[in-house]
Amino acid sequence: MAGGGADNFELPLRHAGTFFCDLALLGDGHAKPSRGLPLIVQESKPVSVDREELLLIENWRVRPDGTAMAPGTDPGDTVPVHTINGQTSLDFSARTNERVRLRIINGCQRSVIAIKLEGLDVRVMAIDGQPSEPFQARNGALVLASGGRVDAFIDVTNPAGSVSPILLHDGREARPIGKFVVSSEPPIRAAPLPPAPPLPSNGLPERLDLKNAVRVDLPLGGPPADWVTPAKFIATTPPAFRAKAGRVVVLALTNRAAIATVFHLHGHHFRLLDRLDDGWKPFWLDTLAIEPGQTQRIAFLAEHAGRYLIESVATDWAAPRLVRWYAVE
Repeated sequence: MAGGGADNFELPLRHAGTFFCDLALLGDGHAKPSRGLPLIVQESKPVSVDREELLLIENWRVRPDGTAMAPGTDPGDTVPVHTINGQTSLDFSARTNERVRLRIINGCQRSVIAIKLEGLDVRVMAIDGQPSEPFQARNGALVLASGGRVDAFIDVTNPAGSVSPILLHDGREARPIGKFVVSSEPPIRAAPLPPAPPLPSNGLPERLDLKNAVRVDLPLGGPPADWVTPAKFIATTPPAFRAKAGRVVVLALTNRAAIATVFHLHGHHFRLLDRLDDGWKPFWLDTLAIEPGQTQRIAFLAEHAGRYLIESVATDWAAPRLVRWYAVE
């Protein structure tokens, strides 16, 4: 499509959840950075919350003249800036005994971040758009890879007037980016709601057949090898792997880079396997940060026939975004 043009298309939305439309795939080295957009797909059945709030966390490198630069190049003398919903600080309020659903998105270009809501019980309900077994976030902290999402329920039981800072940790230091205030208005109800049940399933399989899985080693980082930048991607390049629809695929992801690398799988969600390859974590992911020198194994059911991208990017502003593709037949 030519610059300045417009087009319409229909996109079937198979799963409810919190998603992120990252428009920066071809944005490395451009004059201006591209902003991602949240995509919220509501559940078909009511969820037991009073309301929901979106927290889109983004990072920027700002030049001395106040303009922002795109990633993929040396940041030079730019200053790092984080925003939440486009602002440098954002406050939320809620009434006593209110239940708030927070849809938290790490829209940062390269960074793995931790978001901490001090003094609040944070119950994780979904990760990367897929329901999980509900669990309490340790110390109210959530770690998100670049592009990662978490849906969390907050049951407000603190006294009226209480203030809970929202802290962001980027691996170097923690800084406040907002606060959660308990309103002085009367409680929304006489007592807190009972514990929330799990969110409705999107139909992903309860079990995966690891014994008969297609197994693929997929190195990340280090020399690019078969990885290319999006601008150099050619559709006729051989895929990283092929799988028949209905087969389980196990990928061994080894990070050869000197810093953490973020892996993103398009088209499917995966389970993070235990070290002994005999089980998996009780949640689904489509994005994973892998520490240098580590190997993580993931498994997914190749449900949907088609051709899909795989993305890999080191957690450095100047690092290039790299892609490959895989086929489900």
